Amino acid sequence: MGKSLGILLIVVGLIMVVWSGFTYTKKEKIIDAGAIEISADRQKTINWPPYAGGLAMLVGVIVYVAAKRRE
Repeated sequence: MGKSLGILLIVVGLIMVVWSGFTYTKKEKIIDAGAIEISADRQKTINWPPYAGGLAMLVGVIVYVAAKRRE
């Protein structure tokens, strides 16, 4: 279990370093007055700092090595 978690953290950390965020579209209601409804598509962006990916990779390596030593 520890080796799998370590590998997963390394992969997620690598992805976080390569892509520093993502954008998605959300439909929001602007006016809702009885039978009349007006909505708009808004783009939302989620960003994280690159060091968060590096930290995830470091923790993944530590977990992987600790699990390997326990065997």
